[in-house]
Amino acid sequence: MKVIADLCIVPIGVGVSISKYVATCERILTEAGLNISLHANGTNIEGEWEKVFAAVKRCHQKVHDMGAPRIFTTMALGTRTDREQTMDDKIKSVQSKLNDN
Repeated sequence: MKVIADLCIVPIGVGVSISKYVATCERILTEAGLNISLHANGTNIEGEWEKVFAAVKRCHQKVHDMGAPRIFTTMALGTRTDREQTMDDKIKSVQSKLNDN
């Protein structure tokens, strides 16, 4: 099953800046062959359910290995069974409605 996820991983107990942890997770998600899009408060991910969740698990393992004693993660998930839909499809749908004015 394909899933589109919005992922935000926040290491706790590592100081104020978390960009090196975000960069590490971005590499993991890319190496997993997932379609990703970094944004200001997380990452959108598109792929097969099992691959997405396996990569998120690897992110957690690596961030802990980097010294984070705790991690707080939020995920929002979307799946469809009526048709395939990509992240780009969703964005283009909204943009077309914005252009209808």
